[in-house]
Amino acid sequence: MTDFLLISNARIVNDGRTVEGDVLVRNGRIEQVAGGIRAPARARVLDAAGRWLLPGMIDDQVHFREPGLTHKGDIATESAAAVAGGVTSFMDMPNVLPQTTTREALAAKYALAAGRARANYAFYLGATNRNLDEIRALEVGEACGIKVFMGASTGDMLVDDAGTLERLFAGAPLLVVTHCEHSPTIRENEARARERFGEDVPMTEHPAIRSAEACYRSSATAVGLAQRHGARLHILHLTTAAEMELLSPGPRREKRVTGEVCVHHLWFDESRYPELGTRIKCNPAIKSAADREALLAAVNDGRLDVIATDHAPHTAEEKAESYFRAPAGLPLVQHVLVALLDLVRAGALSVETVVERTSHAVADIYGVADRGYVREGYHADLVLVDPERPQPVHRDNLLYKCGWSPFEGHTFSASIDTTIVNGRIAWQDGRLTDEIAGQRLAFTRGRD
Repeated sequence: MTDFLLISNARIVNDGRTVEGDVLVRNGRIEQVAGGIRAPARARVLDAAGRWLLPGMIDDQVHFREPGLTHKGDIATESAAAVAGGVTSFMDMPNVLPQTTTREALAAKYALAAGRARANYAFYLGATNRNLDEIRALEVGEACGIKVFMGASTGDMLVDDAGTLERLFAGAPLLVVTHCEHSPTIRENEARARERFGEDVPMTEHPAIRSAEACYRSSATAVGLAQRHGARLHILHLTTAAEMELLSPGPRREKRVTGEVCVHHLWFDESRYPELGTRIKCNPAIKSAADREALLAAVNDGRLDVIATDHAPHTAEEKAESYFRAPAGLPLVQHVLVALLDLVRAGALSVETVVERTSHAVADIYGVADRGYVREGYHADLVLVDPERPQPVHRDNLLYKCGWSPFEGHTFSASIDTTIVNGRIAWQDGRLTDEIAGQRLAFTRGRD
């Protein structure tokens, strides 16, 4: 039976402009985008008057904690929070247990997600100093990218051998995606902090320990490697004004080096550490107000191509530990879009820029097939946003398994009305539906 969904009277935000119109979905794909579309017989009709219709967010950096760390979160729970936040696709990181550093482990993660993910999904292969053969064997679509921790990490996923990095960038068959912090600099800063405070280091020292210098040194190394070997490089969670010098504005399809910023680095600055403490401890660290302003400027001028979450849940008990013991990371997927829309209301961003950085750019840079735009023939991954209905954050309405949010007590100015994944309504009127519609993402782009 043909399945129709008509979204009428929407303010469609797509391709850099906002227009009034209708969208007709047929069997999970967008069949028509126009004005005055007549509803086919038996079509479900959503009247979107007064609401924005956006392409669903493609979050290129999440940690859903499965397998092995599922006391913090799992694919089912965190993808539920994602669709509640307007995230219709996610790319999950490899630092789980066992680590996703082989093609066999990749296949096992895809099997875990099938039939359980409410949003579309893809997974990274993690690089180590010893798995270059696995990396070189990757084919387009087998992983969304190759994740390289060029900074402090757990286990053997810190790639710190210079020769390995040269060979990796020279032969990477897919996009190389990096976490950039210079570990020796961080260790020196930690030693100085211990000399001053002992083990009772205050959270206010975090941006001095995970410093701007540590970030810049590693990011500059990654850019140099990419330029030397012609690799495509995407630098994750950039946090400093200095690093913006490494990036360039301009059409992203012409770039070999692209950059990402995370929503919490656009929202918070170091003035919030006394209030929120380890709840906003993340790596790289949230830094100064001047850095935050530089990041917002770079989003607007195109030097920063992507906005993501780095969603990384930990239990409240784990986050309550002291500075060195508390893990880094915070849960964000349920509120990423409404947080960005608060920045739109404040005049820091436009809604068209938010869509460019959360949907269009991710699809283009990664080569995600038929997603990331409101276009005829594309998968119907769509989000209806009510810009005039406030959304308060409190523990009772959180879907994260960890049960807390750094935004608790805040009321966002907009709310997610409806989230549609592959033409099926996954979230509506403040509730999850029974639809578990996530599909494995397909990719069309390799090293180029």
